[in-house]
Amino acid sequence: MTYGSGSGSGGGRSASRGSPVEHGFPHLDTVRSAINALYRRLSPEALRTFDTSVAPADVAFADQDDLHLGVQRVARAMVRHLRLPDARMIVSFRAMEHAANVELAAGPEYFIELNDRFREHRRDIGAALAHEVMHVYLHRVDLSFPGTRGNEILTDTAAAYLGAGWLLLDAFREDGTSSQKLGYLTPEEFGYVLAKRAAVFDEDPAIWFTSPQAYTAYTKGRDLARQDTRQPPLTAAGWTGRHRYAKDRRHAAPAPPGARYRFEPGPPLRVTFPCPTCEQRIRVPSRGRVRARCGLCGTVLECDT
Repeated sequence: MTYGSGSGSGGGRSASRGSPVEHGFPHLDTVRSAINALYRRLSPEALRTFDTSVAPADVAFADQDDLHLGVQRVARAMVRHLRLPDARMIVSFRAMEHAANVELAAGPEYFIELNDRFREHRRDIGAALAHEVMHVYLHRVDLSFPGTRGNEILTDTAAAYLGAGWLLLDAFREDGTSSQKLGYLTPEEFGYVLAKRAAVFDEDPAIWFTSPQAYTAYTKGRDLARQDTRQPPLTAAGWTGRHRYAKDRRHAAPAPPGARYRFEPGPPLRVTFPCPTCEQRIRVPSRGRVRARCGLCGTVLECDT
């Protein structure tokens, strides 16, 4: 069973039974824009206050726990993690198409509805609440993307980057007869964002995964995140990338498909490329070895331009 997640009055993606889980990186451009938007809206200093993820013990939900007391406990854990002390989550259950829904109002009370399925499948309540409480957080800081789909991708990305979204990836399970996924990102895209976070905060989320499929998706996302740190003109780029870059530089040619750098005619010739940490574009003269400092997140990058 694949579950989407809704926000607002009737928004979000439908939950479809028996449909295959989408894989790969179809939303990668929007995910990268979302990471950049977080740095711009919250500031690197504010992001660093989320250096510790939600602990598994804080969202554990045993079958013998009282349903309503347990769900309120988990909701409070999300509120604490996101520093929303004056926000109160009122959680209820009902039959619905989506995994969950939140009404975004002025507060301080926010009403979250969870799919009746979670009455029996309690292990994923933390994942559903991670997404819905993140909607409240983004509403509070006035950060949104145009359109329902873009805004949902922003919400998933923010949940993962701010330390709660590992639960959404861990809710991904797939076998020969059934599947379940929460959120709008693919499993590999969740892995990509979690790996970006891990590189900044030196935190390995893989130790918390209970789903083997989640771990596999995380490693695929991590591989792509590492490739971002090995793109020309970064000195960590491999020989093939460096050779292609040098050829493009000689002719000031448009970058080939897949390359993330762009040349700007001079004099002097300049190259722009995204910061592998925050996705802010950096512009430097094309004059050999330089050390560039990202003006947004402060990451220092060794480049051969």
